[in-house]
Amino acid sequence: MTHDRKPPLTRRDFLAAAGIGGASLGMGLMLGGQPAEAEGLETVRGWPLGFNSASTSPLYPPRQAPKPGEQVHEFDFELGVSVHEIVPGVEIHAFTYNETYPGPEIRVPEGDWVLVNFTNRTSEFHTIHWHGLMVPNEMDGVPNGTQWGVGPGQTFKYLFRAQPAGTHFYHCHNMTNLHVQAGMFGALIIEPKDDPVKRAFPYEREYTLLLSEVDTVLVETQMEDMLRKMGAMEKMTQSPRLMKEMNGRMMGWFANKQAFVNAVKSGYVPPYVAAQAGRNVMPNFNFFMINGKSYPMTDELRIRMGENIRVRLVGAGAWPHYMHLHGHDFWHVCQDGAPLAAPMRCNTLPVFPGSTVDIIIQGTNPGMWHFHDHSDLATTNNGQFPGGMMTMLMYEDAGAHGVKVPEIVQVSS
Repeated sequence: MTHDRKPPLTRRDFLAAAGIGGASLGMGLMLGGQPAEAEGLETVRGWPLGFNSASTSPLYPPRQAPKPGEQVHEFDFELGVSVHEIVPGVEIHAFTYNETYPGPEIRVPEGDWVLVNFTNRTSEFHTIHWHGLMVPNEMDGVPNGTQWGVGPGQTFKYLFRAQPAGTHFYHCHNMTNLHVQAGMFGALIIEPKDDPVKRAFPYEREYTLLLSEVDTVLVETQMEDMLRKMGAMEKMTQSPRLMKEMNGRMMGWFANKQAFVNAVKSGYVPPYVAAQAGRNVMPNFNFFMINGKSYPMTDELRIRMGENIRVRLVGAGAWPHYMHLHGHDFWHVCQDGAPLAAPMRCNTLPVFPGSTVDIIIQGTNPGMWHFHDHSDLATTNNGQFPGGMMTMLMYEDAGAHGVKVPEIVQVSS
């Protein structure tokens, strides 16, 4: 079946049909059937109002190798087990890159090379997935998909070119539900050669907020169980006679799908089979965090009257979060690292799992203002309000503008 197709409507055609000249875009809009006042409406020079249908193509071929003279930024990541404090009185055992929860921020210019020497000092298998980046397939960090899991004591070298520009993050892709809760994630910022956000909203300060959640009971239980099983597997691999003790509660690797099906027919019991282990316990998140901390231990955002600040929000966990700012609207300028066709004015914005959102907050209303997830459960600590995914927008010059707010820390309502 065939259909007659009309040529696609170009932006120039659209503007002509609407009676809007390209130079006056944003100046001749109609409000309520009347011409809009010119005051306050302007076209921001250099902002990407249109789009390129091929713009999702990598700027650089991902499979190229570094050439002599090209910049390579080298990072050493060592994974270990640490104790992490979420709020005073609540600690968990965590997987930490370089003993930090979340992991260190990587920040490099677009087009430069990144080399990460990832050394695993734990008894579990791990990888690092570079979420949102256009990397060679072998560097994508999917265990037993694009690489073998990095085993105890092993080092894997991740090498890729930094692209595309924008706010991204990294995380472990093995046993992701446990490993991300346990701290294996971090921010990865690729700075563009020419940033329309900074050109439209000049700023000096910026903040990166990684949003995540944790079931502290589940993490402690699974960490203990995992370490115990990995210790047993280490002993088994030392003697072929002990390998017969392997069972469906331990890690199962198969050459292909048919090999897995044949193993089940021959008596292998997969770990998800209810008859073998009962229904697995699903996470029941009880602490909600910004950069690994729950309120009141979250770091504040600081601003001054007339200042722009950029806030990078990263959905590093498993739940969507609806970030709301009191006393202000803000500009939503980037989604998943890419500038929007036009900034959107909001005061509440969803940040979904795996997504990143960049916003610009303008210093227009002095004081001390809450910035928090508007899902009420996420602003609690183990069910107690206030807590969780909440921080404050603090005006450093509030007093000079006649606003005096006492600093009060509330941990129970």
